[in-house]
Parts: sequence; structure tokens; C-alpha cells
Amino acid sequence: MVDKNEIRRKFELSGLSIADWARQNNFSPDLVYSVLKSKHIPIRGESHKIAVKLGLKEEVNVPIFNFDTNKETN
Repeated sequence: MVDKNEIRRKFELSGLSIADWARQNNFSPDLVYSVLKSKHIPIRGESHKIAVKLGLKEEVNVPIFNFDTNKETN
């Protein structure tokens, strides 16, 4: 995992803008900027996916709990 400053530095060195990266990965540029500015690591939704893709979080495959049947699903 990397920190937000390291991610920004990698963008600077690569010459790729954050907005371009967001569009190439089908994310909203505004949401990517929000994730990078936030003091907290996202825990769900698109923000979570962005954090994983950027390397801010590890991707963990946890079975999803089905509340209708009270069983885990894969």
C-alpha cells in the first residue's frame, strides 16, 4: 500500500493527470480527487474501488452476506 503523497508524486513523474487516469479507469475525476484529498480511507462503493485501484487499500475478497437467506454468497 502507498500513501496519498506517493500517489500524487507518481502522477507527476508519469506525466499522466489524475483526471486522465480517472477517465481511463471509468471513474469520476471529481471522486478521485475527493479520495486523494480525504483524511479517511474509503470503506465502500466507488470510493473504495478507487482507493484499491490506486493502491491506498488492499483488495480483500470477503464473502458477501445475503441478509435475505442469512447465508454467505460468493
